[in-house]
Amino acid sequence: MVIDLAYWTRVLKRIIIAVASIVAVYLAFKLAVFYMPFLIAFIISLIVEPIIRRVVRKTKLTRKTSAIIVLLFVFAVLIGLIAWGIASAVSEASNLLQGLNGYIEKGYQQIQGFIDSMDFEKIKIPEQVYGIIQNSLGDFFDTASNWVRGILTSLLNGLTQIPIIGIYIVITLLATYFICTDKLYILDQMEHHLPKMWIKKLRIHVKELTATLGGYLKAEVILVIISFVEVLVGLYILKFVGFNIQYPLLAALGIGFVDALPILGSGTVMVPWAIISAINGDINFAIALLVLYVIVMVVRQLLEPRIVSGKIGIHPIFTLIAMYTGFKFMGVMGMLIGPIVLIILKNIFGALIDKGVVKTILDRG
Repeated sequence: MVIDLAYWTRVLKRIIIAVASIVAVYLAFKLAVFYMPFLIAFIISLIVEPIIRRVVRKTKLTRKTSAIIVLLFVFAVLIGLIAWGIASAVSEASNLLQGLNGYIEKGYQQIQGFIDSMDFEKIKIPEQVYGIIQNSLGDFFDTASNWVRGILTSLLNGLTQIPIIGIYIVITLLATYFICTDKLYILDQMEHHLPKMWIKKLRIHVKELTATLGGYLKAEVILVIISFVEVLVGLYILKFVGFNIQYPLLAALGIGFVDALPILGSGTVMVPWAIISAINGDINFAIALLVLYVIVMVVRQLLEPRIVSGKIGIHPIFTLIAMYTGFKFMGVMGMLIGPIVLIILKNIFGALIDKGVVKTILDRG
C-alpha cells in the first residue's frame, strides 16, 4: 500500500489551521476579558464616533476639541448612571439576600400545597414515586437557593469594591479619550509596526466581522437596552402606583439578560412571572405585567426591522448548541459568549462551511 504523503500533509495542514484558528478565538476572548476596560473604551468610541464627526462638521472645531466636548457629556451621563445603578443594585441585592430563605420557603410551600391537593390514589401514583417527587422538589429549591445566593453574593462583592471599580472606570475613561482623540495616530502606528500582509488580511476580516458580528451586536445591544429601560421604567411606575415590586432594578437586569440571549426573550421571564402572580391571586399585577410585556414586544417588533439590517445566517439549532456549549464551559455568561464565538467562527470558516467542513479538509484537490 502506497501512502500519499502530499495528500496527508495537506489534510494535516488544514486541520492545524482550523484548530489554531479556534484556539486563537479562545485566546482572543481571554485577552478581551483581561483587557476589559480597553474593550469597553473601544466600544464606547465606536458608539460616539458618529457624534464626534457630526460635531466636527457642524461646528468646524478640531477633532480633538469635538471629542472632548462629546466625551464630557457622555462621561457625565455614564458616571451618573453607574453611581445610581451601584447604589440601587447594592440595596436591592442586600435586601433580596436577607429575605431569600423566606421566598424559597414560600415557593416550596406553594408547590407542596399544589402536590398535596392532587388525588394520587385516583391517578395511581405509588407512594415511592410521591416520595421521590417530594425529595426532588426539595433538592431543586436548595439548588436554586444556593445558585441565586451565589449570584447575589458575587454581585455584592463586585459592587462594594469601590476602589477597584474606580480604577477600572478611570482607565476606561482615559482609554476612551485617547482612542477618540488620537484615532488616526493609533491606526498609523498599527500600519507602521505590523506587516503589510497582516494589515491587508486584518482589514478584510475586520470589514467582514463589522458587517456581520458588529452589525448584529450593535443591533442587539440597542434593542436590549431599549427593552431594559422599558421594563425598568414600567416596573418603577407599577411600584409607584402601589404594586408590591421590591426589586425593580434586579428584575429589569435579569429580564434584560434573558432578552439578550438568542432564541429566548423577555417573555421567558415576564410571562411565567405574570402566571405565578395570577395563581397567587394578584390578578391586577399579572395583567399589568402582561401589558408591559406587550408594550416591550410591540416596540421591539417596530424597531427590529429598522435596526437589524440582516440575519446572521445561522440556524436556531446551532445557536442553541452554541449557547449550551458556552454554558457548560463558562457558566451563565457563556450563554451570551457562545453564539458570538459561533458567528466569529462562521466568518472565519465561511467558505469551508459552505463547501462542507469534512469534505474540504479531506478533499484531494
